[in-house]
Amino acid sequence: MRTLDDIRDEYEFLEGDERYRLLIELGRELEDMPAALKTDATLVRGCSASVWVYPTTREDGTLHFLADSNAAITKGIIALVLSAVQDRAPATILATDIDAALSPFDLRAQLSSNRTQGIPNMIALIRATAERLS
Repeated sequence: MRTLDDIRDEYEFLEGDERYRLLIELGRELEDMPAALKTDATLVRGCSASVWVYPTTREDGTLHFLADSNAAITKGIIALVLSAVQDRAPATILATDIDAALSPFDLRAQLSSNRTQGIPNMIALIRATAERLS
């Protein structure tokens, strides 16, 4: 997975449709989430598209998230959110201001409100997982 800094550097040079294409590309780069994990329990509520997030804990105690969506742009947004927290310790995730990390992307100005309405719920799920495991 690309780092958030690398994504931001590329994103800043792009405009309009190119930014959409980058988000779609990021979504395609997510590792596959097995269909068996796409359940009601892993479904993120409040998203306009179906979004599933499944947390796993690695041997070193870091959190690794599997995620998927039935919409290409939304899947890219998930990839962007995860790039801020993927493979980090729960305490580090809790100390990360994910909203601030994503602010340079100005997603609310770039995308429709339908596309961005689920972002707070994705972040809340990630933070709740980190809190539970810290």
